[in-house]
Amino acid sequence: MQRILSSDLPTHIGETVRIAGWVHRRRLLKSVAFLIVRDAGGLSQVVVTEPAARAELEKLTEETVVEVVATVVANDTAAAGVELTDPTVRPLGPPAVPPPFDLYRPALTASLPTQLDNAPTALRHPTRSAALRISAAAVAGFRATLSDRDFVEIHTPKVVGSSTESGANVFALDWFGRPAYLAQSPQFYKQLMVGVFERVYEVGPVFRAEPHDTVRHLAQYTSLDAELGFIADHRDVMRVLRDVVAGMLTGVTERAGAALATLGVTPPEVPAEIPAVHFTEALRIAGAPADEPDLAPAHERALGEWARTEHGSDFLFVTGYPMAKRPFYTHPDPARPAYSNGFDLLFRGLELVTGGQRLHGYDDYRAALAARGEPIEPYAGYLDAFRHGMPPHGGFAIGLERFVARLVGAANVREVTAFPRDLHRLTP
Repeated sequence: MQRILSSDLPTHIGETVRIAGWVHRRRLLKSVAFLIVRDAGGLSQVVVTEPAARAELEKLTEETVVEVVATVVANDTAAAGVELTDPTVRPLGPPAVPPPFDLYRPALTASLPTQLDNAPTALRHPTRSAALRISAAAVAGFRATLSDRDFVEIHTPKVVGSSTESGANVFALDWFGRPAYLAQSPQFYKQLMVGVFERVYEVGPVFRAEPHDTVRHLAQYTSLDAELGFIADHRDVMRVLRDVVAGMLTGVTERAGAALATLGVTPPEVPAEIPAVHFTEALRIAGAPADEPDLAPAHERALGEWARTEHGSDFLFVTGYPMAKRPFYTHPDPARPAYSNGFDLLFRGLELVTGGQRLHGYDDYRAALAARGEPIEPYAGYLDAFRHGMPPHGGFAIGLERFVARLVGAANVREVTAFPRDLHRLTP
């Protein structure tokens, strides 16, 4: 008899079926006992009335893996409108040692550090696994949206020989006796691949050795990157990004509807045109000094409230960040060279995406590095491609964990990360 998932039970009413999963909960009443089995499809309710079967059920512990052969019966009061009767329950392994918290409760009552210390079992809780399902669906939506627009998925090195892109905040390692570093970004490589495919994207880990200890930072996170050639300026990139975010939310709705329901989340609408303000205007709206070089988290929150009030939008573009706060490869605004053709996308008052137009001329790169007092040699392999012809191009990078955390209302990105790596955590 082929195993089916709990989510398929309503289509098998009146049939004898086989399910298998984990003992989620046992409810031992005087005249009847209930076994709740959890599998990848959800929860199944098994009704046990026969004394011998009840005696065996009493020996089981939560999280023991079991197989159940039973008859599917309609019951409007049960989950999914069905329950299993006349069961034969067979353990598929030894009795499990229960975890240090109850997984059958609607919410995990353990502290976040305790959950993270026991991640392999904490992630079994429906609310924790729901967030990860949403994450997977968002990535699927990202890939589908860009593939439909003729982007090619690429895979770039995560171990590199230079730490030049973002200064000293890199993880160093020994590479057969030579110094090497974990990649902080696929930025250089995705630009080079524009010279091959014109439009590229990547989903992969990035590593930042920045000593942040906040609810929004991780030392390793998943970056959703895209780069496209033959653009007029950064606004072409922003239009693609708008479609990508909408596609990610569509992917979540279509692929993770049950997970959204578990968390009580309704995805927001993405405006046909996301409102945008220049950095100088953003400072004014946020009540920040006019000479502020960047937006602080409090400024982002104020801008998020403004976008919701004035435009009914959970999303807001901030364009034209000062060149001094952007990487050397950023293209300046031709009309205002002190400001960039770069942008951030805020999602509910939190920076979610950074992007913009890049330089594409070899001499422009040499001049940009010289202006910052940077030597040419460490960038030689990267710059060489620009000697051989590169189109005007730009791109963006989305932090997956931030996106999911903001979408589901998590207070900490670690709540939506399976095995977080940060300033303090390297296990499990």
